Amino acid sequence: MTGNEILNTHPSPVTRYPLQKNMKYVGLQTQIWNNNLKSTLLLIMFPLVVVGLTWLFFFLTRGEHYTMDDVHYSFINAVPWVIGGVLIWFLIAWSANTAMIRRATGARPLQRKENKKVYNLVENLCISRGMKMPKINIIEDDSLNAFASGINKKTYTITLSRGIIDKLNDEELEGVIAHELSHIRNRDVRLLIVSIIFVGIFAMLTEILLRSLFYSSMTRGRSSGGGKGKGGAAILIALALAVVGFIITSLFRFAISRKREYMADAGAAQLTKRPKALASALRKVSQNPRIEAVTRKDVAQLFIENPKEQKKDLFSFFNGLFATHPPIEKRIAVLEQF
Repeated sequence: MTGNEILNTHPSPVTRYPLQKNMKYVGLQTQIWNNNLKSTLLLIMFPLVVVGLTWLFFFLTRGEHYTMDDVHYSFINAVPWVIGGVLIWFLIAWSANTAMIRRATGARPLQRKENKKVYNLVENLCISRGMKMPKINIIEDDSLNAFASGINKKTYTITLSRGIIDKLNDEELEGVIAHELSHIRNRDVRLLIVSIIFVGIFAMLTEILLRSLFYSSMTRGRSSGGGKGKGGAAILIALALAVVGFIITSLFRFAISRKREYMADAGAAQLTKRPKALASALRKVSQNPRIEAVTRKDVAQLFIENPKEQKKDLFSFFNGLFATHPPIEKRIAVLEQF
């Protein structure tokens, strides 16, 4: 099959996807290894950005008579406090993550007696890979979507929408479940949680600095005195660096998320031996992925298809940089190669 041939001919508005000319076949293990390596490198960049921007703050706010040795000295003294603050933030966000996701999606436990088919599909896939069976939740929404969550064996959960259970056939639903199990096997959820926490640090810091700038300007407006410009300049520099950190870490987070989606697709194809079933499921999901209960963008990125992703437009290139998922047509095209 050439790069210009159509991969699917089903009569659906989203079923015709041309395989890109530069898209080459890669083995499943090669794809998994490449995505793991790239994701690890991206994750290492998060703490480097935090430390690098801390040094840059002291460099840009140095006094007129400050030497580079003074900058380094201030930086070295501040780093333990910065790392300590980041660690405290991380531990709080880590421990509260599972409850936060459940509240943000409106999910509830799915009992075995409610749907034995779903339980059988999950159990069979877990047995085939020697995995402990995760919890199963359901979102009462007719849209088609699913996600994996949890940070350890006690909290690992697969959440399915009512629509995806009712509207997919058994092979398609098995492919979706295998995709989510692959996220759990590959520790993707924990990886994404770490990336979300780092982005949240810069988001909160930006908000704090904006408020500080606002209140300091209000205070200066009601008083007069010397030395007021220096403090305001330091806040402005810190705010600018926080915004830069937010943008950089967001790009890292989205890049990690996109890589892990390709990897989970490959893992599902390997697990079920039916990549075209998952491709068919993704076509159906793409027609109606929106879950009404999901309003938080950080939670939305956990789904098999982001229910809040922006549609393509003239700025699709920039949207692609900030997209949590690769274009679904590309994912389908890769699956159709196997």
